[in-house]
Amino acid sequence: METKEVARAVILVAIAVALSPFFIPVGISKCFPAQHMVNVLSAVMLGPAYAVAIATIAGIIRNILGLGTLLAFPGGMIGALLAGLAYRASKNIYLAGLGEVIGTGILGSLVSVWIVAPLLMGKAMALATLMIAFSVSTLGGTIIGIIALHLLRKGKIWEP
Repeated sequence: METKEVARAVILVAIAVALSPFFIPVGISKCFPAQHMVNVLSAVMLGPAYAVAIATIAGIIRNILGLGTLLAFPGGMIGALLAGLAYRASKNIYLAGLGEVIGTGILGSLVSVWIVAPLLMGKAMALATLMIAFSVSTLGGTIIGIIALHLLRKGKIWEP
């Protein structure tokens, strides 16, 4: 691990946690576009392992602070992983964004509804409701993340 990568990871966790109060409540879920923005940034700038670690650590801190739910884990981690793998394979930020949207909007919502909500939270959720909520949240955050990457590249803070 390079010091620069660890520093970026810490900053990205801090951004995710600092923006935690801004969420969209949907049933027992708290949809959080800022996490999806951070997922895209971390996946592209640091890779899939860091992206998953950042989503996990941010999810833990958000839950400890009462700003998140257990649904943050499948929603954030799967999207971060797919975004990182898509970017690693293609070096295309738009494909990384697509990985985030598919990972969170589809796979994350399936895992949340079928495993996390009933087994860990003792709640039932409608798949369509959560899939729409997760998809809207991740789409908004992904768009912001891609715009941020363009600005970071233009400002010479990040180079692909």
